[in-house]
Amino acid sequence: MFPILLVEDKDSLRAMLRAALEDQGHAVVEARDQTEALARLHDSRPDLVLSDLRLTAGDGFGVLRAAKDLDPDLPVIVMTAYGSIQDAVLAMKEGALDFLAKPVDLDHLQLLVARALSQRRLAAENQLLREELAARRGAPTIVGDDPALKRVSAALSRAAATDTTVLLLGESGTGKELYARTLHALSPRATGPFVAINCAAIPETLLETELFGHEKGAFTGATARKPGRFELAHHGTLFLDEIGDLPLALQAKILRALEEKCFERVGGTQSLRVDVRVVAATNRQLKAAVAARQFREDLFFRLSVFPIEIPPLRERGADVETLAHHFIDRFSRDVKKRALVLSPAALDELRSYRWPGNVRELQNCIERAVILTDGDTIHPRHLNLTFRDGAPAETSVDPWAGIDLSGSLADASRRVLSEVERRKVIAALAEAGGQKPRAADLLQVSYKTLLQKMRDLRIDG
Repeated sequence: MFPILLVEDKDSLRAMLRAALEDQGHAVVEARDQTEALARLHDSRPDLVLSDLRLTAGDGFGVLRAAKDLDPDLPVIVMTAYGSIQDAVLAMKEGALDFLAKPVDLDHLQLLVARALSQRRLAAENQLLREELAARRGAPTIVGDDPALKRVSAALSRAAATDTTVLLLGESGTGKELYARTLHALSPRATGPFVAINCAAIPETLLETELFGHEKGAFTGATARKPGRFELAHHGTLFLDEIGDLPLALQAKILRALEEKCFERVGGTQSLRVDVRVVAATNRQLKAAVAARQFREDLFFRLSVFPIEIPPLRERGADVETLAHHFIDRFSRDVKKRALVLSPAALDELRSYRWPGNVRELQNCIERAVILTDGDTIHPRHLNLTFRDGAPAETSVDPWAGIDLSGSLADASRRVLSEVERRKVIAALAEAGGQKPRAADLLQVSYKTLLQKMRDLRIDG
């Protein structure tokens, strides 16, 4: 059982409150101001925070925000003088569970504490039950212990219990589809279908029929009626990946489908109603796209009812090692090798690398290393980290020696840029195993842009 964090700057009142709580069998950790409270939050991981709003150093609002940043489900009860009830109301708007007016009625205090801890236990039990049920249904596993990742998991759990539209934000390779599948598995819709579509990977001329379906004879080649992804996701979850690349012409139709839960197939006149929960994802800055009039403002607000920011791998500290061991175990089983180990030098390289491709890049790196390793230990030479800072050149030849710098500055710059783009695209295609949508993700460009670059640079594939 975790303690109650008691934050009060008056020694006599703090001693009285501590005695009352301990009489009820609770463990108590004390803090006199906001700074001490923040330290105790991280050290003791309390089950409940009881904080005065007015402190000598800092205030209870700072304690409240820090508690909610650490754990959005952590209950916080605030104390305030009788004449400052408005402050308590404001604190509850910011997430406080309840408030106590001073002078504190100890019977009322014990009642509020008992209720808060009961709600905390019920929420934890419900979370465990949802996770257990999701695991039985084959839900994906989110690997990592970083506090930022724990906050994402907590947000997913809260959103899963509702039908709210969720927008997953994060860099390419952070695993947005994994989180979308997890949200679906934790939701009441888990027995329904999970249908995914990458809005950047399908040509614009085909995307509308993929989303909404078409009637027989709607266009040349439409020899039969075809249901779209919205229909296929009925009673389930529709995952719209790379929503930021959705063409403007389709954005109004998506908005209507989200708001009214109805649409028409291409070539059809009958409105179809569906029961679908939408989860969208993007690695683009949608606010900037709205400002540039590349994305509808009304659709942005409709999608971002419940935004969840997925942290990049470089900000997740020890999770790199945890994920590396997870992938080593998985790929060792896949290729029927005994479990490999990381040499200290290889582990140091993994920890110091910036992982621009995030979890996807780490997964590819480990899969390649497991295949290349002949013994039972993975060494740095097996990792082949693509963008390692200060990686030694393979030869001592001047890399500029073979570059044509003749002509004007503009001519030379154009040739150099073209060669850089050509090499970068080829490297991404190789890392993606020839899969163009995956290569486009690695390059952080749309599928259409990648195809155009390949044509311009005369890259086969």
